[in-house]
Amino acid sequence: MTSVGDGFAWPFQDPQWPSKVLLQGLIAFIPVVGWIALAGWLVLTIDHYRTGRCDLPPPGFHLERGVVLFLVYVAYVVVFSIPGAILEGSGNANANPGTETRGNLLDAALTLLLAFLAPAIILHTYRSGFNGGFDLSGIWQTATANNSNTIVAGLVIVAAGLISVIGFAFCCVGAIFTIPYGAAITAGAVTWYEHVTANPPATPAWPST
Repeated sequence: MTSVGDGFAWPFQDPQWPSKVLLQGLIAFIPVVGWIALAGWLVLTIDHYRTGRCDLPPPGFHLERGVVLFLVYVAYVVVFSIPGAILEGSGNANANPGTETRGNLLDAALTLLLAFLAPAIILHTYRSGFNGGFDLSGIWQTATANNSNTIVAGLVIVAAGLISVIGFAFCCVGAIFTIPYGAAITAGAVTWYEHVTANPPATPAWPST
């Protein structure tokens, strides 16, 4: 995968994409189990993309492959939401709108930080499981080694999340397709991110004077 935009197009290169996406989307509607299965399908999609394959993995209950990524990411979401929630709750309890506003701002800032770290979190978890997913120094080092690439990959993952929820605007029917498609886009972004992280562009040589 040579371009971060490949993740938007590659799923459609699989002739069987409608049936695969449909079945995985139906599974994703099962609470918790379906979400873990979707995370496993995302991991399998990364497997395919890393080897240059454009076909999507078969749909199914890929719980073993998905449980680690699911738990790691849920842990980050919960931890990042706590500080803002505490401030907002304190503002409500004390009838202090200023505190509630600061809580909202902190919540927004931490959401942006999590979006920035998401490519590195997913990549480290993919590579090393729980140890990689909670390797805070390694994740931070990867994310900040090239801020531009991290921001681009993070924006694509955010876009994938937005695409996933767009389907709910059509009586949930569209979400059956958009949720797995969003996961495939995320897999593409992470695969590209791994590629550019492992092979950073060479620094152009300045002409000698």
